[in-house]
Amino acid sequence: MSGPTLELLRNAQAGDRDACEQAVVENNGLIWSVVRRYYGRGVEPDDLYQLGCLGFLKAVQGFDFSYGTCFSTYAVPKIAGEIRRFLRDDGAIKVSRSIREQGQTLYTIRSQLTQQLGREPYLSEVAQHAGLTVEEVAQVEMATDSPTSLQRDMGEGLTLENLLGTDAPEQQMVERIALEESIKALPEKERLTILLRYFKGLTQDRTAQILGVSQVQVSRLERRALERLRDQLSH
Repeated sequence: MSGPTLELLRNAQAGDRDACEQAVVENNGLIWSVVRRYYGRGVEPDDLYQLGCLGFLKAVQGFDFSYGTCFSTYAVPKIAGEIRRFLRDDGAIKVSRSIREQGQTLYTIRSQLTQQLGREPYLSEVAQHAGLTVEEVAQVEMATDSPTSLQRDMGEGLTLENLLGTDAPEQQMVERIALEESIKALPEKERLTILLRYFKGLTQDRTAQILGVSQVQVSRLERRALERLRDQLSH
């Protein structure tokens, strides 16, 4: 990070409104790069941008210069998180207040660990800092996160998005909501298997370790879960 930009962020963090505005202007490209990921969710791009700016300014206020982490590494999840929270809280899928509060706590922990580690933290690291089990973290994140890994290829060309049968943006959004609801309705171990494999991108072996089962059992759980999802979405 260059000297003037670092100084600008320090001034913005100290409450200088002109510095805040200038920081937003200088980082417009970064904000828009995150905003574009959420096009087609029923919210106007300009409104998404305003949410992105709010997340960016929260990143400015929360950034710890002493870690030496690149500011953008810290800012991107903050920007995305602000947009995701709005889409989640204003959308068709509602979760309880206590779950939302737990989700916010986990989001804060993830942001802090991302800054400290310079990478996305592992599920076990988040669980340790939250004082929860890996399964509890997985359940909260399943309830509060929108499906962001639908295009993750888990082998043989299979993705969760393959379960959606349309390319029309409006219909696809409806079907994504249906997919999330269907995942929530799965038996617990099948639901956690889908979360860990597709949303967290873990291998079958690592998923087996977390769930306390064999890799063969994970394969069976995954196959049964996908069959249930196909059946539910086809009706």
